[in-house]
Amino acid sequence: MTENIFWNEKGLQDREFLRVSNWMTPDPHFVVSGESIERVVEKMDSLKVDCLPVVNANHRFIGIVTLKQLFSYLLYGKNRESVVDEILLKKVDRVQPTDLVIDVFSVRFEQIPVLDRSGILVGILNRRDILDGLSKYIYRLEQRQNAAEVLHEILESAYEGIVVVDGNGIIQEMNGRYCRFIGLKKEEAIGRHVSEIIENTGLHVTVTTGIPERGVLQNIQGQDMIVHRIPIWKDGKVAGAIGMLIFEGVTEVYKIYESLQESHQKKKVKKELLSFQKEKDSRITLDDIIGTSTEIQNVKRITRKAARTSATVLISGESGTGKEMFAKSIHHLSPFSNGPFISVNCGAIPEHLFESELFGYEEGAFTGAKKGGKPGKFELANNGTIFLDELGEMPSLMQTKLLRVLQEKEVERVGGVKKYSINVRIIAATNRNLLQMVYEGGFREDLYYRLNIIQIHIPPLRERRKDIPILMAHYLKVLCDKYQITRKSFTSEAVSAFMEYSWRGNIRELVNTIERLVTLTDENSIDISHLPSYIIEETTAQIEGPKGGIITEVFESDLPKDRRAGAFESNLYDDSRAELHQPILAAATVLEEAKQIGDQKEKELIIKAIKSAGGNKSQAAKILGIHRTTLYQKVKKYGIH
Repeated sequence: MTENIFWNEKGLQDREFLRVSNWMTPDPHFVVSGESIERVVEKMDSLKVDCLPVVNANHRFIGIVTLKQLFSYLLYGKNRESVVDEILLKKVDRVQPTDLVIDVFSVRFEQIPVLDRSGILVGILNRRDILDGLSKYIYRLEQRQNAAEVLHEILESAYEGIVVVDGNGIIQEMNGRYCRFIGLKKEEAIGRHVSEIIENTGLHVTVTTGIPERGVLQNIQGQDMIVHRIPIWKDGKVAGAIGMLIFEGVTEVYKIYESLQESHQKKKVKKELLSFQKEKDSRITLDDIIGTSTEIQNVKRITRKAARTSATVLISGESGTGKEMFAKSIHHLSPFSNGPFISVNCGAIPEHLFESELFGYEEGAFTGAKKGGKPGKFELANNGTIFLDELGEMPSLMQTKLLRVLQEKEVERVGGVKKYSINVRIIAATNRNLLQMVYEGGFREDLYYRLNIIQIHIPPLRERRKDIPILMAHYLKVLCDKYQITRKSFTSEAVSAFMEYSWRGNIRELVNTIERLVTLTDENSIDISHLPSYIIEETTAQIEGPKGGIITEVFESDLPKDRRAGAFESNLYDDSRAELHQPILAAATVLEEAKQIGDQKEKELIIKAIKSAGGNKSQAAKILGIHRTTLYQKVKKYGIH
């Protein structure tokens, strides 16, 4: 079939929508070659159809038989026992599942056979199907037009000034409010680089780094403005950015800020009570959990639903994903929010102290027991929430006793005879596979199902990479303020490396890495060269792939003819890493000579590429056929300025 539509990027989605496979009737009724005409008539009558496809024993399509043909054949008194092969039509239009309904609109027959590439009958497309597909496509186009009009109205009615740029910093949209403020018409702004239109803008930098900026000051037309700069991510890359003008004058904001600063300084000298600190620590809400990715938003949605109930919650996820933060968020949103939040790390309590820690003990229960006894964690958490972290580390005996507490809603202190009724919301968390532990006998099955009423799984950071730049921006600010260091920033190369790294320690590892960089980096801009070597090595390997070599094939021609093969057989150059390794035998003169020649040649080519690119290292990396991460490593290695 010929395509009669020019498919742009949006049209590619329409193309999928219009595929025959979406509108055909799969597994249609058919006639097998060799069936009698009488049997075909009976089948058509029972199915109430006016035509049927005919297939051979291998289900390959060979033709079609219509009711009109049958009437004509029988009208002249032909033999009803004859086979259908005598009257079938073989020259008929046929389509494939990947064809478009818009291209088959003009076919002659009411029903069109749909065949795969092998000629096997996989479906039937009739005129009603085609009309249905086209009508829904037209409706979709109308909705898209309406959506565009609605978006335009939203932009124009917004109180804020709004500008949208693409991945190159070129303005794609700007609402009337922004245009009026800078004194330009929309048509004069759209299509030009944002730095040409808006003074002191950082929107093109946001596109480069991928790090959002909220509530920053920008001087425009002689006025200090508060602006947001938000990157737009698509398929793991920054496709553009949105700039929002929040205030046209910030004199009043300055006054409020100064007032808050004075108030904060007065409060700072007063030492907070320990009870207030604990209460504040437990008041973490879902809004405090940073992330805009689909994955984390789904977790937040489930968390909100779970929090409204009093059901037991089991939170699973790798170490460092923020399980306790979600537990505190559930407590904050739950009916138990006015009660205490008590956290218990099951992996940090010695086994012989476990029972007394959880359930408390009476006076004289054992040697060294505190006078008057001591309440356990469950008693302390009464009318509140108890959070059992690292649940998979709980000893077997305590699993049995915990199950009894869950069933009876009562606890008994060690050495005591009296039971205490408790009203406690239980939230458990683990980084282990409890179900696998159940199968292996390491965790009680009945306790697992008692705890696993509502399960919330927190995805690791590598499965929600869209959140990494947002987390970086947040913790960079927090840590700079903590250590009273001048505000630093990340380069786009550093952000890219962070997004490529696997983060086995998740957010905890991310924060620790940023803290290390903030405290040890002297420059205000944190570049890829400042990152830990293990991050650079892993991300370089992922980006470069198995054949990311730079200039290894050039070096051999510079070696003496009698030494070339030996140098390269010794794996002096490892193409898979695009780096020159040390000689395997350091004492071997040939290898040492080859290495020196290779290093010198590589350095010369890098310098030449950087000069050709006018000092632009990203462009130089393209000329050399390597990733810019690798280029920065080599620039640092050879001391190239």
